[in-house]
Amino acid sequence: MGVLELAARRRSVRRFRAGGVTLKDVLRILEAARQAPSGANWQPWRFLVVSDSGLKARIRAAAEEGERRFYERVSGELREWLQAKGFSPEKPFLEEAPFLVLVFSQARAPYSVQSTWIAVGYALLAAEELGLGTLTYTPSDPAKVAEAVGAPEGLRLEVILPIGIPADDKPKEPRLPLSELCRMNRWDNPCWSG
Repeated sequence: MGVLELAARRRSVRRFRAGGVTLKDVLRILEAARQAPSGANWQPWRFLVVSDSGLKARIRAAAEEGERRFYERVSGELREWLQAKGFSPEKPFLEEAPFLVLVFSQARAPYSVQSTWIAVGYALLAAEELGLGTLTYTPSDPAKVAEAVGAPEGLRLEVILPIGIPADDKPKEPRLPLSELCRMNRWDNPCWSG
């Protein structure tokens, strides 16, 4: 399957079945991620693979603590959107998914955030190729989660990727058409007409 097909098929998954994923699958995903380009070739990404249920519970507790504070502060359009989508501070997928991959960036590396997120994109497509579901979960208090897993100083938690077999058939969220997103040479000139 080509990259465009994988990207078009890939969706966010928040419910997972038990089992069905091996460490070998996760390492294949991370092998793809490590092939990503990076600023000055620093390769600033670092991965913590978690399968231990006790550690997953600590990660969830730390994440939900930050989420509760976030949900208390959020208002306006974002609050309405979160409510309409059924989002809450509870993140059961952090324990349901057979594996969590915590993706960190090296804070001192040039373009560390941008480079690390390119690697995440590669990982998402690799997971899709294997028929696995995932989600780019960005905790509201990433430092609290990093502390819960004993991350070394100098690493910044960017995202948690729960990885597993999807347990829902929720469709992919619609995407804007390219005609609304792409301009040619000037902002008032679409990439094509028609």
